[in-house]
Amino acid sequence: MAGKGIMIEALFYQKKPSAAVQCGLCRHGCVIQKGKTGICGVRENREGTLFSLVYEQCISQAVDPIEKKPLFHFYPGSLAYSIATVGCNFQCRHCQNYSISQMVADYGRIAGDAVTAHEIVRAAKQSGCTSIAYTYTEPTVFYEYAYECAVLAAEQGIHNVFVTNGYISAAALRHIQPYLAAANVDLKSFSDDFYRTICGARLKPVLETLQLCRELGIWLEITTLIIPTYNDSDEELKQLAQFIVSLSPDVPWHISAYHPAYRLTDRPRTTATTLQRARSIGLEAGLRYVYVGNIPGETGENTWCFQCGNLLIERIGFHIRQNQVKNGRCQVCGAEIAGVGLP
Repeated sequence: MAGKGIMIEALFYQKKPSAAVQCGLCRHGCVIQKGKTGICGVRENREGTLFSLVYEQCISQAVDPIEKKPLFHFYPGSLAYSIATVGCNFQCRHCQNYSISQMVADYGRIAGDAVTAHEIVRAAKQSGCTSIAYTYTEPTVFYEYAYECAVLAAEQGIHNVFVTNGYISAAALRHIQPYLAAANVDLKSFSDDFYRTICGARLKPVLETLQLCRELGIWLEITTLIIPTYNDSDEELKQLAQFIVSLSPDVPWHISAYHPAYRLTDRPRTTATTLQRARSIGLEAGLRYVYVGNIPGETGENTWCFQCGNLLIERIGFHIRQNQVKNGRCQVCGAEIAGVGLP
């Protein structure tokens, strides 16, 4: 299945007997027979050569607050030029963007506008964006396009951000690391069974990616969507929080409310009480920055000094009302506040 644009040979694959190939872009490691695609649906084996079907096929472009990614400790208050192609290497039953992430699986087609990497970077610069965010679907599956954009953006002093499920291979992450300033990674659960049944993936590779992001110096924030009865038990929330603490107490944890969507509509929306309970568990485990999202008006969107409790950054939704961080420190007690591009 081909997209409308230019097809280019994929990165990170090996040729196998009988014209098969093994893709090494993500942790699935798909062995793809001639004429077939991998799990993502957008990398196709043509006569023993693997091609990307979504190169320069942009399905979405928007200027967003960086807080929408969500990244709260990376150039707060700045704008991110957000792009995506169709496709994903997960099949999450509760996907909010299923119309584009699952387009190939559900509709058998690839849509998008032909937009070059140069045009993306130019638009980002003209829009006054500090960064380009590869988001909405899974950036790993349009890696060749994202990589080209990232290199050009870095040359223009524009940062690059992945909003990702964390299933990228170690080789691919290391390859883009010189141009990747930050990532928000979904840590969807601390249960391998959840990953298998809800997402079509495994837990361990995501944990390994999170550890590698820290090792490589990529600024990291983590998001967990709390789904009632699936991943909202105290025990699992403690496991999630303890793992993040093991990475660093400075890693921000975003806890978001579930809204019924796509193929998982039999659970109620997450309550504010559940989110606040999860936030308390995170703070008690030793995390310094725990945020609640998708429920407007919650004070858990604000950044507080972990040392003295001073209100540092007040947010309403994705917008900052006030920022009291100065020279990267709390003005009351002088504690150093973790992040990149803080005032």
